Amino acid sequence: MSAEQAGRSIRCLVAKVGLDGHDRGAHVIARAFRDAGFEVIYSGLHNAPEEIVQAAVQEDVDVLGISILSGAHNTLVPKIMDGLEEYGAASDTLVLVGGVIPDEDRDGLEAEGVSAIFGPGTSIEETIEFVRENAPER
Repeated sequence: MSAEQAGRSIRCLVAKVGLDGHDRGAHVIARAFRDAGFEVIYSGLHNAPEEIVQAAVQEDVDVLGISILSGAHNTLVPKIMDGLEEYGAASDTLVLVGGVIPDEDRDGLEAEGVSAIFGPGTSIEETIEFVRENAPER
């Protein structure tokens, strides 16, 4: 059963990690999530992995959406996943990655605990539906 099925709103953190300054996609998805009825927190630009982990834990989010276009996903995403694990939050946080992720890197990110990867051209509706169906019940 998802969080939404349990009758509560889904709480999401949309985060930009590293030195990546391209935030249009993060803004679009944050607004779409808000319009879909989710509670949304946007991290702003240039966050260290540790800052994202702290925000996710402190805000007790159901969903962490990581937007990354810098090409550093194989370095930064595992640091975030390790941090969530350290705080005991990895098992009850749905982690999504959005950006240009090469096919050869997807399996590694999923092995780290990423639930889904959404690349360019993914419909907003598909992303919202995935969150609705998979956000953890707490």
